[in-house]
Amino acid sequence: MTTDPSEPEITELDLSDVEHRVGKPVGGAQLWEPCSASDIRRWVMAMDYPNPLHWNEKFARESEFGGIVAPQSIAVGLDYGHGAQPACVGHIPGSHLIFGGEEWWFYGARVRPGDKLYQERRFHDYKVAETKFAGPTMFSRGDTTHTNQHGHLVAKERSTAIRYLSAEARKRGMYENRLGEIKRWTQAELDEVAKVRHDWILSNRAGVSPRFDEVEVGDRLPRRVIGPHSIATFTTEYRAFLFNIWGTFGWVAPEGVEDPWINQDPGWGADFAFDEEGAEIDPRKRDGLYVGPSRGHIDADRASEVGMARAYGYGATMGAWCTDYLAYWAGNDGMVRHSKADFRGPAFEGDATYFDAEVSGKERETAWGVPLVQVELRLTDQQGGVLVSCTAEIELPL
Repeated sequence: MTTDPSEPEITELDLSDVEHRVGKPVGGAQLWEPCSASDIRRWVMAMDYPNPLHWNEKFARESEFGGIVAPQSIAVGLDYGHGAQPACVGHIPGSHLIFGGEEWWFYGARVRPGDKLYQERRFHDYKVAETKFAGPTMFSRGDTTHTNQHGHLVAKERSTAIRYLSAEARKRGMYENRLGEIKRWTQAELDEVAKVRHDWILSNRAGVSPRFDEVEVGDRLPRRVIGPHSIATFTTEYRAFLFNIWGTFGWVAPEGVEDPWINQDPGWGADFAFDEEGAEIDPRKRDGLYVGPSRGHIDADRASEVGMARAYGYGATMGAWCTDYLAYWAGNDGMVRHSKADFRGPAFEGDATYFDAEVSGKERETAWGVPLVQVELRLTDQQGGVLVSCTAEIELPL
């Protein structure tokens, strides 16, 4: 670790630059280019989502869509800042950020190659609570609306960011004390993981949607597994978010807002800050993974600096995993209309993530104008520790 012991320790969250921003539109960035088929393929590869509709040209052309179509989860991949931009607003000295959850609403417009998404962002609210992980901790929420080049509403997201003092999390060492050695999987265990993964792929590769009247409360969805996670998989995930590629975006601000919080310093520690001026010559200096706030995801030493103990995955990725899993079950004639995922803990290096879900309710008449099935989904590690608790409403054909 490279923290400077001469710097005064910060023990309280300074929210003086946060309060006056509540409820206001905020800026961020916009991707220059439209979505391409290769962007879609890169995304599903990184999310380990082998639905052939999203990568296999021959299969997709023979489908009802007539060609490659993106998964619903790609909305966050075509955004800036992993979807957390409007929830990370205001300068908080000595702070770091992890993801706390996502809520999504999908309005029916599919994303195809050649489409371009545009975002409007707003800082919704925040609250402060004491946590075992880092003491005084801010839970802030921000809203993003995604529309396409035709002005059609694609999706809305409400993201939750957890902002905390790095030094306090480091001092408490919750994960340092809780985690043992990185798991080493036996060949028999890896074979079992591969079988669960393969069985899930085969469970609905053809994209057949279950009929609303055929689904019963208590029905269990096929089990899925992703992992074991590694620095290689975390890096692959990070690079699929297109804003992380050099030069892919430009800064944007809402009109008429005096202080739109576009590219200001959130207060990261020295080891996690961007070098904006240097990046004009060497783009790696604001790359995020090599230099910037995501360094801890692939570097155990950096992870320890912010209280995470070892390399770990991305909250936005876990949210995408949930959407993909539910959409795969819903099939080509179904759609995830609403989901709310609370992130309980990260996917750590060496662990695997299991998906288990059950139908919890049905409504034929809904505000969406379509029949909906409610599903409860949990993501757990190989020891049963809960990573994500998710509820969803899924449209199915009659």
